[in-house]
Amino acid sequence: MKKNNENTNAFLIHICAFAGFIFPFGNIITPLIAWQTLKDRSIFLDEQGKEAVNFNISYTLYVFLLSIAFIPFAIGSIFNNHNHFFNGNHINFDFDFNLNFDNIFGFIGLGSITGLIYLIGMALVIIASIKARDGENYKYPFTIKFIK
Repeated sequence: MKKNNENTNAFLIHICAFAGFIFPFGNIITPLIAWQTLKDRSIFLDEQGKEAVNFNISYTLYVFLLSIAFIPFAIGSIFNNHNHFFNGNHINFDFDFNLNFDNIFGFIGLGSITGLIYLIGMALVIIASIKARDGENYKYPFTIKFIK
């Protein structure tokens, strides 16, 4: 296979991770399909395809775990100032849902951290795409090797 065509295909394997913005788990499914169809053409495409799929699986796992970890903080910040909600042996249903700064801080924290993780992931995909287009063998940081 020509080197230029090989680099373009490696670029496409990495950049197709943005399909995750179009449909759920597109960031995993589209690089997986692209890698499966192109892996037999060259060793470079096989390596870059594995790297892209491993990164997108790892990235999705990290975002999911981070989101799960911050849910108790977000819910806890709502109930923080509402000690009268549980009154003795019964639940007081006069719940005042007040979204002042103290209560919404958990949601702002969750949104900020998740947004930052998404920006970092987008930047890494763009960097990997450009490096692959130039013919460099790019390795994503903090990637779990699910496919070896």
